[in-house]
Amino acid sequence: MRAAEATATAAGSKTVGMGTRLRSAVAFLWAVDRPLTAVGLLMTSAAVLSAVSLVLDARVIAGFPAWLKPLKFATSLSIYCFTLAWIFSYLPDWSRTRRWVSIITATVIVFELAAIDVQAWRGTTSHFNTSTPANGIVFGLMGLGILTQTLASGFAAAALWRQKFADPVMGWALRLGMTMTIAGAFIGFLMTQPTSAQIAEAKATHQMPVSGAHSVGGPDGGPGVPGTGWSTEHGDLRVPHFLGLHSIQALAFVGLIVRRRRFPADRGVRVVQAAAVSYVAIVVLFLWQALQGESVVAPGGVMQVMGLAWLAMTAGLLWAIAMRQSPATTASAVQR
Repeated sequence: MRAAEATATAAGSKTVGMGTRLRSAVAFLWAVDRPLTAVGLLMTSAAVLSAVSLVLDARVIAGFPAWLKPLKFATSLSIYCFTLAWIFSYLPDWSRTRRWVSIITATVIVFELAAIDVQAWRGTTSHFNTSTPANGIVFGLMGLGILTQTLASGFAAAALWRQKFADPVMGWALRLGMTMTIAGAFIGFLMTQPTSAQIAEAKATHQMPVSGAHSVGGPDGGPGVPGTGWSTEHGDLRVPHFLGLHSIQALAFVGLIVRRRRFPADRGVRVVQAAAVSYVAIVVLFLWQALQGESVVAPGGVMQVMGLAWLAMTAGLLWAIAMRQSPATTASAVQR
């Protein structure tokens, strides 16, 4: 009985500790950037509501549950808002840049998710939907908003490259990660181009109800990977787009690990740079695969060989870093 009480007490303490840490994190981000933190919390709430709607609303849009896309976008956007607010804590001298990037990002993100949710509620698609003038305007404004936000984030990236960091490891992680995220965002614009089938239909019928697609080599809406919906039959540009967009989280995570392991600064920087090279390579690899019309879950022979080459390259970079002693390590070894 006492053991069970002790276990319950420990579990309760962990829950309280987690709640305290979350409140502290939110308070820290709120002090850094209120608009981004507020929108991040709003997106988190929207994700919860979308998850509930996913259970209660059985409608299907373009072959997938109506509220799957709103759930995915709300989750991704909440992560981005919190990440960008955290990044701004490293840019204390760039108040004007932070303010404008924050306002633009928060505004665009609220509009984007509102458009996606409204279209899902109406029972239609949000992206590539040009079936009516109203739907076409919504899609066009979404594209314009994302372009504006992506260009605005370039100013944050420029500030990171000019900012002097006391921690060079985190400095390189944030600079490279933000730059790669911006590049990954532009992959999304490849999806907005009309496909050959859509162009042919427009020539024959003088109408183009759908303009653009994320699938390559086949129509959107077929069988997909559970949870993401990535096509299991054709190439899917959402795979490299997703990986590219989340480069900043990936590189920041590497930076935090390196900092926790207390690597010498020069070695830690090389680890982050090697991680960036490896990450860019895998994004390019998945982009090539998607453009070939090949599903991410069914890689062909060439893709398999290139994947093995990527693994060898990554392992080689890490081995080279491990074998190369930093000046500080060498001096310490000599003293001993």
